[in-house]
Amino acid sequence: MIAIMKQYWTILRRPSMHLSLGFLTIGAFIAGVIFWGGFNTAMEATNTEKFCTGCHEMRDNVFQELQNTIHYSNRSGVRAVCSNCHVPHNWTDKIARKMQASKEVWGKLFGTIDTREKFEAHRLELASHEWARLKANNSLECRNCHQFESMDFTRQSKRAVEAHSTYLAKGEKTCIDCHKGIAHQLPDMAGVK
Repeated sequence: MIAIMKQYWTILRRPSMHLSLGFLTIGAFIAGVIFWGGFNTAMEATNTEKFCTGCHEMRDNVFQELQNTIHYSNRSGVRAVCSNCHVPHNWTDKIARKMQASKEVWGKLFGTIDTREKFEAHRLELASHEWARLKANNSLECRNCHQFESMDFTRQSKRAVEAHSTYLAKGEKTCIDCHKGIAHQLPDMAGVK
């Protein structure tokens, strides 16, 4: 038994002496498929509502607020989950956002917002980061569901029609400029433009 294990160990240490290039290529391809499948599965698992609300910081703070909005419960039955608004849909932007979100893991580990009081103390800072991100990407996550071309101005208020048909149409403003607090409570806005 030990001799067989030594023989396999020797093969593993110097595979080119014993295995064909084709076998190595096929093996690398299979390993790549397994890695890619696992990676994508993990990426999709971290985009679920269950994952996002798995820690009490999110479940007890922002998720409670979301449940009282039209993005959670509405006449059409379409529900936005956390990742719809906070994670871009296209792959490269999604990877970049996931890397940015890794900072949130540090916040979790070090208890930055582990109580309601700490969360409220950081709410403006957290919201400002999210607003700046949405402003920089032209509210991409909003536009994944809400398309300007599909807006029915006859069903909007006069004020909304005015804003959408001018500022939004000309690209002078983006969704987040007017819709802060659409899914979560606004922080104390004293001193904020």
